[in-house]
Amino acid sequence: MTKNLTDIHFMQQALVLANLAADAGEVPVGAIVVKDGVVIGRGSNTPISTNDPTAHAEIRAMRDAALHLSNYRLVDCTLYVTLEPCAMCTGAIQHARIARLVFGASDPKTGACGSVVNLMAEPKLNHHTEISGGVLAQACSATLSAFFAARRKKTTTSPQ
Repeated sequence: MTKNLTDIHFMQQALVLANLAADAGEVPVGAIVVKDGVVIGRGSNTPISTNDPTAHAEIRAMRDAALHLSNYRLVDCTLYVTLEPCAMCTGAIQHARIARLVFGASDPKTGACGSVVNLMAEPKLNHHTEISGGVLAQACSATLSAFFAARRKKTTTSPQ
C-alpha cells in the first residue's frame, strides 16, 4: 500500500516526539495535530511523569491544538499518532470532531480503531473520523519494541 507523502512527513514529526517521550522514560508515543498543512498541536506521552492517566500523546496534542484555535472542536484537522489510539483517546478524538486520524503501529492489546474494537465504526456514535493506519508502521513499532526491550533488560540486569 502506497502511503501519502504528506502523511509520512507528519508521522516522522510524531516519531520525533515519541523518541523524546522515550528519552524521558515514558512509553514512546508521539502525536501532532495538523490543520491546513500546519502543525497546530504537539504531544508526547507523559502519564508517568505527570501522574496523570489521561496524559497520552493524543490528548496532549489535541489540548495544544484546542488552545491554538481557541476552540475545543478540531474540525478539519488531522491527528497523526505513532500508535493506534486507545478507547479513551478515540473518544476524545470523536468529541473533538477530528476529521482524520493517521496512526503508525497497530495496538493489538488496547487499540480502539480496529485492532481490539473499532469505536470509529460504531453507527450509534454521531461522529466518524476517517482512519488511515500503518503509516511508517515498522518505524513506529521498532521505537516501541526498542523501548520495552531496554526496559526489560534494565530490570533483569538490576541487582536484587
